[in-house]
Amino acid sequence: MNVMMVRAKVKPESASEAEAATRRMFSALNEARPVGVHYASCKLADGVTFVALVALEDPANNPLPSIPEWVAFQESLEAWRAAPPAFEQLTVVGSYGFF
Repeated sequence: MNVMMVRAKVKPESASEAEAATRRMFSALNEARPVGVHYASCKLADGVTFVALVALEDPANNPLPSIPEWVAFQESLEAWRAAPPAFEQLTVVGSYGFF
């Protein structure tokens, strides 16, 4: 399974908008129920740093770009960012109900 961690810091004035867009995106994902996708987003205690964990069972067949809310979220990230995001490939050593 391909697991990616993305850590992104947004501008303080964009934090509320980014969080609301994240909630809309996850609402759309819950409705669409794309197969082979495991996705979580968390906000750190500083209120401006978000960490996303994304696992795709088949990275060559990523269904996320077919979801308009996901596309809109991705397009808005550039305006919200305070710094470039950090991407890290993860190896799952253990998981209970997460991946």
